[in-house]
Amino acid sequence: MEKHIMRWSYWLGVICVVLAFVTRLANTLGVSGRLLPTRGNDISFRSFEDAALLFLLTSIATACFVGSKKQNS
Repeated sequence: MEKHIMRWSYWLGVICVVLAFVTRLANTLGVSGRLLPTRGNDISFRSFEDAALLFLLTSIATACFVGSKKQNS
């Protein structure tokens, strides 16, 4: 059961990262979305900090996911 929870939570996290990246890109290009509204801020140093933290957490989750798959086999 833990294997399924880990797998689905990993893929849910990956989907959230992709959605965050797409909405931020659309916001930067000036496309407003009613489905996923954003703050509307321009790109600043804070945007790069948020992206770095997001990709760091994604890489940690990927490393844990790959490590757990190796332990199970």
